[in-house]
Amino acid sequence: MAESTETGLPRAVMIAWGMEKTPQRGPSRGLSHERIVGAAIDLADAEGLTAVTMQGVAKALGFTTMSLYRYVSSKEELLLLMQDAAFALPERSTLPTGWRAALPAWAELIRAAYRSHPWALEIPRGQASVLMPNSVWAADLGMAALADLDIDQESKVGVILVISQLAASMVELEGSLAEEGLVSTTPEGTGLLAEVITPERFPHIADLFAANSRVGADGGAGFAPVIDGGTLEVDGEFGLGLSLLIAGLEALQRSAARETEQVPDQDVEGTGPV
Repeated sequence: MAESTETGLPRAVMIAWGMEKTPQRGPSRGLSHERIVGAAIDLADAEGLTAVTMQGVAKALGFTTMSLYRYVSSKEELLLLMQDAAFALPERSTLPTGWRAALPAWAELIRAAYRSHPWALEIPRGQASVLMPNSVWAADLGMAALADLDIDQESKVGVILVISQLAASMVELEGSLAEEGLVSTTPEGTGLLAEVITPERFPHIADLFAANSRVGADGGAGFAPVIDGGTLEVDGEFGLGLSLLIAGLEALQRSAARETEQVPDQDVEGTGPV
């Protein structure tokens, strides 16, 4: 749990919104929350999240570890501040008119933010995260994208949560695929897999597996993931997910409209149709 203040708000939330006073005394006067978070992000970008320690950040800034603790009370608090800073959307983001165009545009902004600092997806997102400035801004922009969609507010919140999770999952998958690379086997290995992944045993996937098995000019073989035509990218799958969601929302809106049309008008006393 993030450390709370006497207001009940997590201290990281107070810091992110500029509500926490900066220490005014001591040898750490050259520090600031912004400098500390910036140095931590630079470390994570260069070496991964595991490289981020209070000692490492202090060393990068040329201060002692104790100096950092005057600004951030723990590594957990620092990670929350890093996560919020990493997921910042452009301040002057604008969206197309109409929810069908605005929603995919918003989704791409979210995915781009995740892609810019993918290590931030390793930090758990909890109640404190959604209260941070950049999370609030992203949610507000998402609700703006859905402004002219005729569904209730609770459903709209669900939509932006689902899209945010879709974007996060796809970026995580891209990272995993990039780290692993193409699974490379010998022709013998590919043949062995073909013997067990047969149309008789797996009638709905065997042909897809065979289509994505490839043998190189040198005789080596590999298996390309069944995404985007056998590449290590998931742009097509992300777009498909958004298209399915939009189609579902259109159906939901039509269903709500039909239900509204079928409800008879009631008289003032509520005793029957007017």
